[in-house]
Amino acid sequence: MSPIVLRLAVALGFFLTTGLVQAAGLDSISNADAGTGVRQALAKGAEYAVGSLGQKNGFLANSKVKIPLPGYLEKAESGLRMFGMGKQADQLVETMNHAAENAVAQALPILSDSIKRMTLQDAKAILTGGDDSVTEYFRRSSSEQLTVKFLPIVKSATSKLQLADQYNKFAGKAASFGLVDKKDADIDNYVTQKAMDGLFLMIAEEERKLRTNPAAAGSAILKKVFGAL
Repeated sequence: MSPIVLRLAVALGFFLTTGLVQAAGLDSISNADAGTGVRQALAKGAEYAVGSLGQKNGFLANSKVKIPLPGYLEKAESGLRMFGMGKQADQLVETMNHAAENAVAQALPILSDSIKRMTLQDAKAILTGGDDSVTEYFRRSSSEQLTVKFLPIVKSATSKLQLADQYNKFAGKAASFGLVDKKDADIDNYVTQKAMDGLFLMIAEEERKLRTNPAAAGSAILKKVFGAL
């Protein structure tokens, strides 16, 4: 056997063996443990995301999720400052981010309800899915409810700023010409979507930590279930 063929055979054997070991690891986990472990993982991700973002400056001070001026206004920001509207621009950024913080602070009951509704099939899909399967489960199962919850909170904050109304008028026209993404043409929808994006991003961050190092999760069941992956 040539050296190249030998190396290929060894590599193939490694991958097959690894796959069998992983399969055997999951097979050794009972349905009850799998369900409990996944529920704990979901709860851990939800609590981490809501706790870190749903506080003062949770969005504003976090460069990963800070909400910038949307579309039309972001491009026009230098012009706004040039015409003495820098204060209004800064105020809008602060208002958007604080609105997102207030909205996300209300997210935990919705995420908890999503966890309660998880089926065994959902749990198996999360365990055997990709590295963001916990996050994607929340996105599928709670986005609609989160939008309904977040939008009034965001509207209450942005309605106090005249610049927000101006943005909606100008952005609506700009969207009709393809200058602004239609989904960003309304500032309240924009902030609501960004708030959810930030929430799911932080859940994904916690999920990556768990999958990378289950032993550090501080839970025997999480270590058992995710350590078997």
